[in-house]
Amino acid sequence: MIPAINLTEYPYASGRRVVMGCNYAAATSQPLAALAGMEMFWAGGNAIDAAIAMAIALTVVEPTSNGIGSDAFALVWDGQLHGLNASGRSSQNLTIDRFEGMTQVPDLGWLSVTVPGAVSAWRTLWEKWGKLPFEQLFAPAIRYAESGFPVSPETARAWKWTESLFAHATEPEFQWFKQMFLPQGRSPRAGEIWGSAAHAETLRDIAATGGESFYRGKLAERIAAFASDTGGLLTQEDLSQHRADWVQPISTDYRGITLWEIPPNGQGIAALMALNILEGFDLSKQPRDSVDSFHWQIESMKLAFADVHQHVSDIETMQVQPQDLLDKTYAARRRQLIGDRALFASADLPKGGTVYLAAADQDFMVSFIQSNYMGFGSGILVPETGIALHNRGRGFTLQPGHANQAAPGKRPFHTIIPGFLTQGNQPIGPMGVMGAHMQPQGHLQMMVNLRDYGMNPQAALDAPRWQFTNGKTVWLEQTVARSIALGLTDRGHDIRLTAEGRSFGKGQMIVQQNGVLIAASEPRADGLALVG
Repeated sequence: MIPAINLTEYPYASGRRVVMGCNYAAATSQPLAALAGMEMFWAGGNAIDAAIAMAIALTVVEPTSNGIGSDAFALVWDGQLHGLNASGRSSQNLTIDRFEGMTQVPDLGWLSVTVPGAVSAWRTLWEKWGKLPFEQLFAPAIRYAESGFPVSPETARAWKWTESLFAHATEPEFQWFKQMFLPQGRSPRAGEIWGSAAHAETLRDIAATGGESFYRGKLAERIAAFASDTGGLLTQEDLSQHRADWVQPISTDYRGITLWEIPPNGQGIAALMALNILEGFDLSKQPRDSVDSFHWQIESMKLAFADVHQHVSDIETMQVQPQDLLDKTYAARRRQLIGDRALFASADLPKGGTVYLAAADQDFMVSFIQSNYMGFGSGILVPETGIALHNRGRGFTLQPGHANQAAPGKRPFHTIIPGFLTQGNQPIGPMGVMGAHMQPQGHLQMMVNLRDYGMNPQAALDAPRWQFTNGKTVWLEQTVARSIALGLTDRGHDIRLTAEGRSFGKGQMIVQQNGVLIAASEPRADGLALVG
């Protein structure tokens, strides 16, 4: 059972505290987006309306991680848990011969672009549960895009990284991107005003048509025409055939608490598998900040990643079923591989840019994630639209015979994973930690902090983190105790220390306890949790 939440203990000095309310809550990585959600609550909307408004606003105020051309996943509680997979499929033209002479899908350019699904997520969620008019959900985002907004510090830092990436890009498909996001040849600095009239106009078109324009109307025509003119593969038929799918969430019980994830093609199963392995170690006998606790968590995660990157793909092409990977007998066998020394585990772990948000009221709880994948995505922006296309196709492998091998009309392996917690068929609440392969590692660490160490949501988010990358390499935040770093090194881990907080994810969480909504936002981002 989850321990009683201690609302007064904050062992890690982030300066943040949980916020609490009885009616509604919203949390995301950018304050203006969180306020967009609150606008919907104040207008009489529900948590679904608030979540969609936040997601739309984030395409404007945090374009370094997501956009109109993103993919999205969602978990929604309305008395039971529902899963939505709005990730897009590859073009029917994406045959394997397109990658001749390559060892991986390119990071940038049209070969990395699959059909964007975020717009379909907004529409699908609203159709099922939305209370306010669909167009009203776009109002804050359109206002931010049209009037401009001050770029927040973490967004500015991520934006600056793009300068060098595109400094020498002369290909025609990248020029529109550079004009919009690197005006005068540089990124906007923190506090500078940035906006996009084209973005605002596109959002108006999506709002007025209920998203139809993006998949079967004027915007679809523009996307397909630009692809045709610049060597892209997406067609109007690819866009018109897109659908967001309702899916049955997958889960595992960890010491009486159930963590829920979207099933493959997402990597949420990695967090569940790692928890199944970790469950066999008694963390309660070790302090949270101890070598044993870190070591057992890291080794469990390594083994889960090894399996996931071997087997997970579009669920229609998986050769091993999720229930087999989640079998606790299998987890027990994997656990036997863990000893006092660090294992070597090979994993092709990606980098990415993602936004996560959570919203709740007394009827609904929403865990929602939206992503361009690698920063701004593919570097392709459809002229005069503000639509920056993601590079989710980079999640495919080119390994012959692999379940995740690139192919036409197929969903690639996805890093984005919304999480949700329940106990005894009752909701605890939504939670997520964005950041490519950090996401399942973040979910694991949040579960341990909450369940094994009884932390409140803010303390659980504040706690120093570790991140496995490959082989025996583990990154630690500099706030991790020196004794732990030395102890892990003695056990054979290749330990790297960094002060770069964004490398360790950006999380949000809302927990319901005794009718009170307790919300927290990640100290490593610019985010904000608000309640009413």
